[in-house]
Amino acid sequence: MRKKTLTLAEQAAEIKKRAEASGLETNFFFLTTFERYQTQIKILADLKARIEEDDVLVTKEYVKGRENIYTNPAIKEYNRTTDSANKTVSTLIRILNGFTTDTANEDIDPLLDIINGGGNYDAD
Repeated sequence: MRKKTLTLAEQAAEIKKRAEASGLETNFFFLTTFERYQTQIKILADLKARIEEDDVLVTKEYVKGRENIYTNPAIKEYNRTTDSANKTVSTLIRILNGFTTDTANEDIDPLLDIINGGGNYDAD
């Protein structure tokens, strides 16, 4: 039996489901990092489409109608965004592995509770 290949949207939904199982569905760092990662994936898809549309080499016309050939600038941005997305996913993995809520613990750290989307604390 062959495994079904998930779309990016289905994979994102699965990650969110697993985050909920770990108590991260309201964690500030998880939510903002996951949102940033989804944005990076969208940017990468757009850049990839542009590279495929324009090809890897582009021409630019200069003085007297002469053309110079250059590497498509979208390739540089694609590579930079890929590096950034890889760092973001590393951060997500660290969050998933380290920021789970501990409901069995009676003495919950207020800062960690707020980070995990918890209680209302009054400033002293």
